[in-house]
Amino acid sequence: MATVVGAGLGTAAAHAELGYPEKEELKFGFIKLTDMAPIAVAYEQGYFEDEGLYVTIEAQANWKVLLDGVIDGRLDGAHMLAGQPIAATMGFGTKAHIITPFSMDLNGNGITVSNEIWDQMKPNIPKMDDGRPVHPIKADALKPVVEKYKAEGKPFNMGMVFPVSTHNYELRYWLAAGGIHPGYYAPHKGDTSGQIDADALLSVTPPPQMPATLEAGTIYGYCVGEPWNQQAVFKGIGVPVVTDYEIWKNNPEKVFGITAEFAEKYPNTTIRLTRALIRAAKWLDENNNANRPAAVKILSQPNYVGADYDVIANSMTGTFEYEKGDKRAVPDFNVFFRYFATYPYYSDAIWYLTQMRRWGQIPEDKSDQWYKDLAAQVYRPDLYMAAAQSLVADGLAKASDFPAADEDGFREPQTHFIDDIVYDGTKPNDYINKFSIGLKAGDKL
Repeated sequence: MATVVGAGLGTAAAHAELGYPEKEELKFGFIKLTDMAPIAVAYEQGYFEDEGLYVTIEAQANWKVLLDGVIDGRLDGAHMLAGQPIAATMGFGTKAHIITPFSMDLNGNGITVSNEIWDQMKPNIPKMDDGRPVHPIKADALKPVVEKYKAEGKPFNMGMVFPVSTHNYELRYWLAAGGIHPGYYAPHKGDTSGQIDADALLSVTPPPQMPATLEAGTIYGYCVGEPWNQQAVFKGIGVPVVTDYEIWKNNPEKVFGITAEFAEKYPNTTIRLTRALIRAAKWLDENNNANRPAAVKILSQPNYVGADYDVIANSMTGTFEYEKGDKRAVPDFNVFFRYFATYPYYSDAIWYLTQMRRWGQIPEDKSDQWYKDLAAQVYRPDLYMAAAQSLVADGLAKASDFPAADEDGFREPQTHFIDDIVYDGTKPNDYINKFSIGLKAGDKL
């Protein structure tokens, strides 16, 4: 554990601990998605420099290359899938102790299907008086389509971005809630396809390649972050049917990942980079998203996301376009600071672990305590609060911007899921056993 100020210490003590950065020149990695925005904004607004940090930001080819870069030290930290530090620390895939002092955002993903699949789904979807579909659209509308393909002997292929990505678990959650089995993993048997017993076959496609893969007919749908759902609308090749906000309202999305070794070796640098990211997230949401157009301009640069301004703005400025012309207000599609979005809650980490167990990436039962202990190894609210309290002491934030100093790291039970199942992070095994599709206590493939 890094020897820095804990979450419970007072503001003055936190501030007194903040020394010069031990490492000033840093390189951070990211994937070309709008939710990398806090890193770009911290750079462009000079927040890193305010902390004495001289940062280089570099796009990475895919999530594995990015993770490997952090592990081998080529990168000092990176925009990561929330599941990556958890899986790495657990030893699923590459084994390494990765931590996060900062959660990057809430929401921001969608599920898109091809025009052909949409045409087959539409008759199954209730309509409003004006003829537009009623949202949220559940996977119940897709189930007859998948069954038809199965009956014809055609595999129903869908894309997600990485086996431990939010997108994988959100797509699986949505499908399973509609009675479509997304398949199991059996790593203990050497099967990491995730397609055992599957009705829909999920496989990895890097985010920027999703629209082209859909257009080519290789996949019939995908779950991805922005701007790659809106890109399908702009290109006229697909229809986003549901956002992750509708699957799980205000779900945690990406995190900023560093190695545990980095945090121990460079404690002041760790707090300072967290301060810069907190300030960037705050800027992104302040004054009712007034800075979003400026943020979109930054993100549209080729060195960041590099998509057209209009494509990025479609979701970043509080709207979301489903079927072409059906643009609806979704003010919380991208949340960077509201609702304590940046605080690394243990219960967020545990939700990912419950889904890893549900789909077989964790092959056998674990105790509730195991889930809590692993979450506490990876998610570091102590580092976050040290940074937050020092910002308050410097007059750069208000105490009310952050959870209370005695926060235990667990959100209240969450009720806003598309299947109405309640999630209580303090009782992971009870939660896992609530699902009709998925492994339960005692199950092993």
